[in-house]
Amino acid sequence: MIYHILNGDSLAYSFPDTKIEGDVVVVREGLIDGDLSGDNLQDFWQSRAKYMGLTEPEYHDKVAGEFKKIMDAPDNSEFNLWFEYDLFCQVNMWFIISIINNLSVKKKVYAVYTSYLDRNDKQFWNGFGPANSSQLQFCFSNRILLSAADLQLGQELWAAYKDNNFSALTRLAQNQSFTFPYLQEVVKAHIDRFPKDGTNGRPEKVIEDIIKNVSTDLHEVFKEFWKRESIYGFGDTQLEHLYDKVMHYR
Repeated sequence: MIYHILNGDSLAYSFPDTKIEGDVVVVREGLIDGDLSGDNLQDFWQSRAKYMGLTEPEYHDKVAGEFKKIMDAPDNSEFNLWFEYDLFCQVNMWFIISIINNLSVKKKVYAVYTSYLDRNDKQFWNGFGPANSSQLQFCFSNRILLSAADLQLGQELWAAYKDNNFSALTRLAQNQSFTFPYLQEVVKAHIDRFPKDGTNGRPEKVIEDIIKNVSTDLHEVFKEFWKRESIYGFGDTQLEHLYDKVMHYR
């Protein structure tokens, strides 16, 4: 069985045009934000459903049911992880890897990145959105096979992230792997959200500067933040929360 695990409905909408063989699994989570508590998946689902303002049946129908497809994968399955380089996508990818790595079936796992883009491209950190079918096919042809060590690293990254263990994340980020090419940058961006001295995090400070020197308009702030800090991969929900927080304390 071949699975294509896509980070969000936007890519899921355009993916069928590629004619690439396999079943689609859509990740509709944003684990970069919110409650991550729960010692098992059932408790974790409950925490996430509550955070997202969904009933447990709604969460299972829209979100957890997709993950269940992965957990029910048969022997000799192939998993293709279509995730981008930014923190939002990487955290989701670590979680998916932790699920896959615990499966007892024989499996092959590949990372599919936005390899059609140059590092200097403005879409680099969040680049599947504008990609056409031939560009997506190119990305697939350049996919990276994950080793057992890569799978273990992804699982450990998720555990450290979930536990808010910054020292473990920093240590794990020292690993060199083609699967996680910008790991140090991504981990630093995450840790910079929570300064030890209790001051505002890096994203809030950037928004403060934008509001002070560029514009207070919500959409202009979003646009400028994306230019400066696209490594975070924040969606409108995360940015609006940060914007409201900064505006409240001005």
